[in-house]
Amino acid sequence: MRIAIGADHAGFLLKEHFKQTLQRLGHAVDDHGTDSEASVDYPPICFGVAREVAGGRADRGIVVGGSGQGEQIAANKVAGIRAALCNDLYAARLSRQHNDANVLAMGGRIVAFGLADDILTLWLETPFDGGRHQRRIDQIAAAERQHA
Repeated sequence: MRIAIGADHAGFLLKEHFKQTLQRLGHAVDDHGTDSEASVDYPPICFGVAREVAGGRADRGIVVGGSGQGEQIAANKVAGIRAALCNDLYAARLSRQHNDANVLAMGGRIVAFGLADDILTLWLETPFDGGRHQRRIDQIAAAERQHA
């Protein structure tokens, strides 16, 4: 898969770790910044990642911050994005199975590298269940179109 990834200063170290993990797993990585732990605003970075996914130039996206909450909110402002905050394995699995999440948000100050890799791998490998869940995804997409 082609993965767009971005982080603010608080998520920088986890983003850099994820880049290595993703490459080791055979994925192509498109880094949208930031490039250090110097303070930076996360919304433009998250918008960039989300636009790559929504535009079909990336298969999935990852946004990382201190908690991941702001990053998730920002990414979800882009039509077609279903960003899920996953700081545990259960949320990661359900975000894919039930919500077909296409952007993973995570907190670099919350999740240690080992668990983060487990969450990332599970999130990448878990398929969407479809069925009754597709109907709900379609309702979300229709609301996005109506309010665009």
